[in-house]
Amino acid sequence: MYKDLTPKDVLKMIKEKNIVFVDLRFMDFPGLQQHFTFPVSQIDEDVFESGIGFDGSSIRGWQSIHESDMLVLPDPRTAFVDPFSNIPTLVLYCNILDPITKERYTRDPRNIAQKAENYLLSTGLADTCYIGPEAEFFIFDDIRYDQTPNSGYYFIDSNEGIWNSGRDEKPNLGYKLRYKEGYFPIPPSDDTHNIRSEMVKLMLDCGINVECHHHEVATGGQAEIDMRYAPLTQMADQLTLYKYIIKNVAKKNGKTVTFMPKPLFSDNGSGMHCHISLWKGGKPIFAGNKYAGLSQEALWFIGGLLKHAHALVAITNPTTNSYKRLVPGYEAPVNIAYSARNRSACCRIPMYSPSPKAKRIEFRVPDPSCNPYMAFAALLMAGLDGIQNKIDPGEPMDKDLYDLPPEEKALIPQVPGSLAEALNALSKDHEFLTKGDVFTEDVLKTWIEYKRVREVEAVNLRPHPYEFMLYFDI
Repeated sequence: MYKDLTPKDVLKMIKEKNIVFVDLRFMDFPGLQQHFTFPVSQIDEDVFESGIGFDGSSIRGWQSIHESDMLVLPDPRTAFVDPFSNIPTLVLYCNILDPITKERYTRDPRNIAQKAENYLLSTGLADTCYIGPEAEFFIFDDIRYDQTPNSGYYFIDSNEGIWNSGRDEKPNLGYKLRYKEGYFPIPPSDDTHNIRSEMVKLMLDCGINVECHHHEVATGGQAEIDMRYAPLTQMADQLTLYKYIIKNVAKKNGKTVTFMPKPLFSDNGSGMHCHISLWKGGKPIFAGNKYAGLSQEALWFIGGLLKHAHALVAITNPTTNSYKRLVPGYEAPVNIAYSARNRSACCRIPMYSPSPKAKRIEFRVPDPSCNPYMAFAALLMAGLDGIQNKIDPGEPMDKDLYDLPPEEKALIPQVPGSLAEALNALSKDHEFLTKGDVFTEDVLKTWIEYKRVREVEAVNLRPHPYEFMLYFDI
């Protein structure tokens, strides 16, 4: 993935690797990848210019039935051989076009990411935004859930879950990770080491630059695989492939993966800390002589992230479940502040290396349930607004936030406590996203309405299992 390939190069690859099918993929509005597949006889150079038609009315959040025709336009740079197909298949990621005007479709998430990169160029502030996400996930052995008018439940199981320490496994060999002690014991306690290594090998084979993998804090198979930073749209593409590989390797091994932020009660949730840096002419512009070795531009960028944090989380933390993780009093980065050390601040400045090239900002709020194209674009736009308007982020918060007196702690703003609150904030604060037509008013209106109706209201209307524990005997 992401080599300097032309359509001719892709057709040559098809012949050299005896490809039989070409799989065209694109991202829907909420953030789930879609695809359809063609025999190679249907793919020629013209496809990369004219695209291929499909019905967009069945894609979540997209066209209505009376204007359903759309085009997918393959990006040759994204070509890779699918490691899971039984018959040799080449995958291409696509952009979405209007079939009449041939203009890029405004609700195509990949288009939003590319427009954000183009807007960055137009400002003259920088030419590249590098993103390095740390997406966490759970590898489970069993998941069952259902919701009917008269029932609702979920059941999760994991061979390494501490709740199975007393299970008769004929024999039970122990090595169950205690709550909050999954970071970083070696095998046999780390039961998912081999499966993570298999995931990483396939990622490397597909062209993803992986830095490391490890078990995460929670019991029950929480994991993290870290990719080396890459330009914004490229990283969104890679994160999409990352999820695809992880889920399919898990299924191949009789396991299942979820990127839900908070599947387990009483243990850590899954976040996606995002490392961000801006470069111009091959030089980092976030390195300087200000706080924690940052430049003035970096501090203003932080100012933009903090100012717009309430609205940002409606895109970077876009599920009702996201706010089961973003809870005050735990390790979750709920405090709208910045610090070089404090991990409960939503902005952290990593201090691992003194090199100017390593100077970056870590925005710790996002989680892996987000649509990466839209989330990365929103982070860039908030930061750019900070630079353009020279937004002062205030003083850093280097104190231990857990030991602050209540009156001092009350002065530190926090991210919204629910998706409904976040959506309300986004509806009031979104002009920074519309600069350069990156996020159109239609996109934001559709996003807010979709999330309110399909998720917030849908969850609120249904009884919760724990409500029966609290109220059944009233």
